Amino acid sequence: MPNFRATSEGNIPFTAEEEIEWAAQQAAWAVKQAALATTEYQRQRAAEYPPIGDQLDALFKAGLFPADMAATLQAVKNKYPKG
Repeated sequence: MPNFRATSEGNIPFTAEEEIEWAAQQAAWAVKQAALATTEYQRQRAAEYPPIGDQLDALFKAGLFPADMAATLQAVKNKYPKG
């Protein structure tokens, strides 16, 4: 089935070169859509996760950081206490 382009004179069928270009564009689009589909879970997860600052704060409060990292974080917290 040929593709057409709209002009002021009506629909005109694509030339052979236009058909080839159109097919290449459609193939490239399909590849991009397939790539997006394989990583859709990443975008869905990112939208649902709590902000990274909240995650890190929870880890810090739970004492799950190495001692040197906890000390570094505590030094910053001490330097800039909550208002």
